[in-house]
Amino acid sequence: MQQYGAQQPGPAPDSRLGFHDGRRPPYPGQAPPPPPPAQPHSVPQPGWPGGHAQQPPPPQPPAQPPVQPPVPGPPAAPAPPHVPAAPPPAQPHAPGAPPPVPAAPARRPDGRPANDMDVPPSETTGHLTLSRGAPVEIPAPDTDPAQLDATRAAVAVLLIGPAGAGKSTVARYWADRRAVPTAHISLDDVREWVRSGFADPQSGWNDHSEAQYRLARRTCGFAARNFLANGISCILDDAVFPDRPVVGLGGWKRHVGPGMIPVVLLPGLEIVLERNAARSGNRRLSDEEVANIHGRMAGWYGSGLPIIDNSRQDVATTARMLDDVVARSLASPPRW
Repeated sequence: MQQYGAQQPGPAPDSRLGFHDGRRPPYPGQAPPPPPPAQPHSVPQPGWPGGHAQQPPPPQPPAQPPVQPPVPGPPAAPAPPHVPAAPPPAQPHAPGAPPPVPAAPARRPDGRPANDMDVPPSETTGHLTLSRGAPVEIPAPDTDPAQLDATRAAVAVLLIGPAGAGKSTVARYWADRRAVPTAHISLDDVREWVRSGFADPQSGWNDHSEAQYRLARRTCGFAARNFLANGISCILDDAVFPDRPVVGLGGWKRHVGPGMIPVVLLPGLEIVLERNAARSGNRRLSDEEVANIHGRMAGWYGSGLPIIDNSRQDVATTARMLDDVVARSLASPPRW
């Protein structure tokens, strides 16, 4: 009977070979086979001079079952064509609410492609998405009369006049008291953003001052379009000359849009000189310069633009006169 745990006799060595590991003895006159190459950090093996025990083979990963190829099925049906979702229906305009803002065109009115300055991409701040600023267009003939209310309509007004005409004072007063959000953008204020290297108008007109003026005008137009695209009206003021194209209406029309409403504020020369004398810093001009500018501004008579003579009117009365002019311009846009 076999006992568990008792040492069992192993296989007898092969006396024919003379080696316990089954290696064949050398033939007569043949050198014995060389020992196996030494392995690093191995333990010497008895029976071989300087021999080393071989390292066990690395473990092999378990065999994976063979992957069965997929059984071909019936061909899948073609995907239905993509149909764009229909735009949401237009909501009726509530009385007293600001007029809806039209979407920005993909191209300019003259057919040229719009660039980043014309149609900047929409911006998202938190959960608010800002609309794209687009050129201000002339109201269509079938525009809702509620959108032509001068006190509530979203408009862009350009107040023109010589130095000392009261443009900034009237524009600020008019913007403060409108029933809808309104911004005041003064070109002189934007020009003075330049601190070092500011082109002082008292030093004369040159390439340096022209470049800063045109850059300020472009900045004002960009701001006005973005304000208006997000429901905020704008009133801008600048000394626009009728006989000088570089500072004429063409640049404002290009940067703001044909729907901008230009209004000329032109008091008498005595009033302009008196107001200019109360100024300080680079805003104050010499009497000769003021008289020259005022005389050139007289060229707006006969241009078809609305002109307000505020020589004997206070600021509040002038602002009401501006409301009347804006109302008439919305109903019958001036040609300029």
